[in-house]
Amino acid sequence: MKILKNKLVAVAYDLSVGDDDDREMMESATKEQPLRFIYGIGAMLPAFEDNIKLLEAGDKFEFSLTPENAYGERIEENVIELPKKVFEVDGKFDTEYVKEGATLPMMSSSGERMNGSVLEVNDDVVLMDFNHPLAGETLFFSGEILDVHDPTDEEILAINKEMGGCSCHNCDDSCCDDGCCDNSDGNCCC
Repeated sequence: MKILKNKLVAVAYDLSVGDDDDREMMESATKEQPLRFIYGIGAMLPAFEDNIKLLEAGDKFEFSLTPENAYGERIEENVIELPKKVFEVDGKFDTEYVKEGATLPMMSSSGERMNGSVLEVNDDVVLMDFNHPLAGETLFFSGEILDVHDPTDEEILAINKEMGGCSCHNCDDSCCDDGCCDNSDGNCCC
């Protein structure tokens, strides 16, 4: 079966960054613990999906993605200082979670969710980087397609939950009790 939209794909791969002469390994997915995703639903970089389209189980791949086709260039304006009071819980600065090297879920003033990396914690401010950690990097992928098939309902639910999505498809009371849905406005998000 070929990789097409809405197929479940399992891949083993190595991801490194750098250039042709000097690369640093960033992550791997093994045959024992592959990356599993539903092709064509926006879970993966579009250029990654373009490079594996129509491959089948057993096919090997090797390709690179420039920053423009991956996570974009680093934007220095995305490195900002935030007042420490933004990170206070009950009037006290949260030293347990807000420390150099931590990645924190944040929300912009317009309600957009984003992750920020803590670069420095100073006396009055926290220096945050809202660039993707791989922004500005050329990504090198090599790997193998392990499986391609039509997903079962159970696989769809499991993959959705792994990727941080809601595990339900309808809006009954049990759905909203699983902790993944925003029911703050009285309406389940599912």
